Amino acid sequence: MISPEEESVEVESIISVTIGATVPTGFEYTAAEEVHEKIGVEARISKDRGRIYFTITTDKLFQVHLLRSVDNLFVVVEDYDQYEFKESKEETLAELQQLASKLPWTNALEVWKLNRTFKKRKVQRKGANGANGKPSNEVGDATVACAESQGQAEEAPLADGLNKTEEATDTETTNTQDSEEAAPGAKIMKFRVTCNRAGDKHSFSSNEAARDFGGAVQEFFQWKADMTKFDIEVLLNIHNSEVVIGIALTEESLHKRNISHFGPTTLRSTLCYGMLRLSKPQPSDIVLDPMCGTGAIPLEGALEFPASFYLSGDNNDMAVNRTVNNVCHLQKRKADKGSAPGLPIDTVRWDLCSLPMRSSSVDIIITDMPFGKRMGSRKKNWDLYPSCLREMARVCRPASGKAVLLTQDKKCFSKALSRMGGLWRKQHTVWVNVGGLHAGVFLLRRTSTLFGQTPEDIYESQDSTRPQGDQDDSQRC
Repeated sequence: MISPEEESVEVESIISVTIGATVPTGFEYTAAEEVHEKIGVEARISKDRGRIYFTITTDKLFQVHLLRSVDNLFVVVEDYDQYEFKESKEETLAELQQLASKLPWTNALEVWKLNRTFKKRKVQRKGANGANGKPSNEVGDATVACAESQGQAEEAPLADGLNKTEEATDTETTNTQDSEEAAPGAKIMKFRVTCNRAGDKHSFSSNEAARDFGGAVQEFFQWKADMTKFDIEVLLNIHNSEVVIGIALTEESLHKRNISHFGPTTLRSTLCYGMLRLSKPQPSDIVLDPMCGTGAIPLEGALEFPASFYLSGDNNDMAVNRTVNNVCHLQKRKADKGSAPGLPIDTVRWDLCSLPMRSSSVDIIITDMPFGKRMGSRKKNWDLYPSCLREMARVCRPASGKAVLLTQDKKCFSKALSRMGGLWRKQHTVWVNVGGLHAGVFLLRRTSTLFGQTPEDIYESQDSTRPQGDQDDSQRC
């Protein structure tokens, strides 16, 4: 947690700056709501999906690092809503070179310096990024000065695969540099420029833009380029005609802050937070994740909505062990900080289609349904999904119960939901991008019909007669 000394860092003058944040695609409005709720300012949704912008004064900078819905943070140097690119590539790149010396860098650099005082000492990166880690566009965590932010370094550019849409998108990284205060005897700052470009009407590539713009930044500040061991990261975000230049405030993404033991399909903590906010947990609610994987959803819930109680389980022993280890890791971390180590979570190994729970005993169900990609198969989903929805309907409270379900197998889910029409009603859908896959987060409301009174209740899926070994690998995507 940020100490009182850090919170009271004095600056010569409090200035107003614009902060940009990357967020899970599809949950931009959720992130904007959190900003308004916790910082008290309005956020603007970017045209480029997966980004929001909001203006703060520097005395509130530490609060920005406590947001749960943002992946990365940066301070905006300048933004252009309708940037007019030249027709030829040479003219455009020459203009970008000239732009570097015309930008108002002063306030952004002051914020960057102030931001360094909020950072924790880096946690030694653990070896879990190998066998247990996700692909590079899913790897990352933050080491900024907030209570629950620590984990593994993100190696992808600030706007990763989650920000790519159907447009032609290319994201490359070159020319990196950073700087320190130009005090006598101070070492030369090292920097890099990361360009994230989306759109199909540009005459240049991200690599070319970062190279030429970075060269001009280097010449202007006399910084030293370093692609890996940089002090400062300059961001050049281009989305069609929108151009935003910024300076990164997070060295590592915030989205795996709670996880120490990773699985093949570990959800981002920021995506988990968006799903939890969609369900609106209330004090004393029982929240169930029947396919918990590594426990990302219940862990995020226990930290952000601790007045509810979280039940998590999986049919896979390794998944249950990962969840237990992650819970123990967070409990130890809380104890090391002097907080009460307990968390309102319990973890069980079970069969999803036959949960060891009483009927109508759960208020909210939140889970990541199997995609049929990295685990299981779409063929098995046709049997599994109806059985899942039926058993979820049995344990969920009629009329008041809710379910927030994430899946990329939309066709199979829609078919299963239509078969369970007497038990569930779809209220809302949030379309998200999960590792480059177009998925949906579906908010369902449990109907008032008591379980056992509709034809769907007595339907016996073929999945229920299939050997247990065939079921084990079909319940995780």
